[in-house]
Amino acid sequence: MLKKISILVLASFWAFSAQAQLKGAMNKAKEMAKEVKSGDLSQEEVGNGLKEALNAGVGSAVDFLSVKDGYFKSAYKILLPEEAQKVTGKLKAVPGFANAEADLIERMNRAAEDAAIKAKPIFIAAIKNMSFKDAMAILTGNADAATRYLESNTGKALYAEFLPVIQASLDKVNARTYWKECVTAYNKIPFVTKTNPELDDHVTKTALAGMFNLVEQKEKGIRSDVSLRNTDLLKKVFAKQDKK
Repeated sequence: MLKKISILVLASFWAFSAQAQLKGAMNKAKEMAKEVKSGDLSQEEVGNGLKEALNAGVGSAVDFLSVKDGYFKSAYKILLPEEAQKVTGKLKAVPGFANAEADLIERMNRAAEDAAIKAKPIFIAAIKNMSFKDAMAILTGNADAATRYLESNTGKALYAEFLPVIQASLDKVNARTYWKECVTAYNKIPFVTKTNPELDDHVTKTALAGMFNLVEQKEKGIRSDVSLRNTDLLKKVFAKQDKK
């Protein structure tokens, strides 16, 4: 008899536990559905709206930086690394190298402008593969959430794509050859510590940092300025963000 009672108690407990778990799962599902449908937004609309905004921001940033003077005459101008500045500073008094710093800076920025167009297909691929979960996290996240998403999902690929283009572009404007001449002349100066900093990595990293910074500015603009939401879908999707 006691054994039967124990079995009944256990069965009742299991049934109660299963019911509670089912109720919890149903409540969670309702909350998720409510989250998706709030503001009459579907998953597809959220995803497409975010992708539309990101494509616009990325396209605008790449188009801006990939033209002549996109880097060179903008806030994203690439300067020489500190160690290289020491070299060009010492060379100002050496015949033939008085303008070494200015020449190198222009050549580095021309190389970055050449490479910038390579970013667009990499960005587009990352945007295309964005999940609904990613889209919701971006929509309700910080003002730079989309940029950080792109940075974490494209950073390595962009560097790998940029570096050889930067190198080829630096060679196209004879920047690396000229830099070697600068370093050779510098190392002949008495009492200086010999050096040979590479420009390739510096230009690549600085060019990408500038590009992500510009994408971030575009993102903040569409989040804060309603007038930049120039389609019905963008207006609808980002209205949800305004209410968070």
